[in-house]
Amino acid sequence: MSNLLTALTGYLGYRGREGHLAFLLHRITGLGTVLFLTVHILDTALVYFFPPLYADAIGVYRSTLFGIAEIALVFCVFYHGINGLRIAIFDLFSARSWNIPFSRTSVRLTLGITLILWLPATVIMLRNLLIYNFGLLGG
Repeated sequence: MSNLLTALTGYLGYRGREGHLAFLLHRITGLGTVLFLTVHILDTALVYFFPPLYADAIGVYRSTLFGIAEIALVFCVFYHGINGLRIAIFDLFSARSWNIPFSRTSVRLTLGITLILWLPATVIMLRNLLIYNFGLLGG
């Protein structure tokens, strides 16, 4: 238990800049994606073992809370994937040219690309959420 406490205080206590932000976001988005995959595997198993329960699960997934969670999931997948590419590029190609200004720029670029990809998806998903859950926008 003390190891977990040490790790958590280290994560939260360090006051780094872009590198620390990238590290924390990479961990959080990875955990979010793993959580989704776990739930997805379990609910897909319900189709075979408990079909009526699967129908109930689909009803829960259509709720507003899960719609918002899906929007967060899309951010997690985009950020984790793009940041993983950034890390791979650093490890494979530019290890000798790595320096702090280049790292800071790459973190900002990663976040910028993530937002450029995520925002249109968010608009579409929010529109569908407003239409199908609240009857707005002509729904």
